[in-house]
Amino acid sequence: MKTIGIIGGMSWESTVTYYRLINEKVNKELGGLHSAQIVLYSVDFAEIEENQSKGEWWKAGDSLWYAARSLELAGADFIILATNTMHKVVEIIEERITIPILHIADATALAIWEKDVRKVALLGTKYTMEQSFYKNRLEEQGLEVITPDEEQREKINDIIFDELVQGKLNGESKAYYLDVIQELVDQGAEGVILGCTEIGLLIQEEDVSVPVFDTTKIHATEAAKESLKDE
Repeated sequence: MKTIGIIGGMSWESTVTYYRLINEKVNKELGGLHSAQIVLYSVDFAEIEENQSKGEWWKAGDSLWYAARSLELAGADFIILATNTMHKVVEIIEERITIPILHIADATALAIWEKDVRKVALLGTKYTMEQSFYKNRLEEQGLEVITPDEEQREKINDIIFDELVQGKLNGESKAYYLDVIQELVDQGAEGVILGCTEIGLLIQEEDVSVPVFDTTKIHATEAAKESLKDE
């Protein structure tokens, strides 16, 4: 079994979900008392969020590179970033380590193709929805990506940072997300990407009329599968 290196803490709420899902998948495949081999580096999200808000992505990249290098030295065979937004700095990390990073957008694109969906709505932080690093990665794999309007993006982002990353689940916020998703479905979206690892805490597949692509579940599942491949 390969050892998975997880860069977590962004936020710790979703990192807990990653840990559970990876171990459940490994145990389902191997049975008995088996669990995943994992090394975890959990960062202080307050520092990362400050870098985000100031546009100092290189600082955040340096912090995550240090975490990745620590995981490599601890014996990780590959790494996952337990976050969508911080894949913006994945190249900064990749060029300084020798083990691969399992990219969350690649895993998500594969899951979307398997459902025979081509036009998808993307919800996430404002950085993920507005900047090119994530959408382009999906579009390069043959997908059409649409996002909410500017006012909706701001409110979706506020709910993530003011509520979800702090473990607060609000019924009104859930209803707002579902209204936005329905608008995007009306615009032709055939599926919706929960492109922030906390959104899956609020929105479930049964809440939506089209396929839901929960990036946390998808990424964790792919990490578990990768860990079970022959080295």
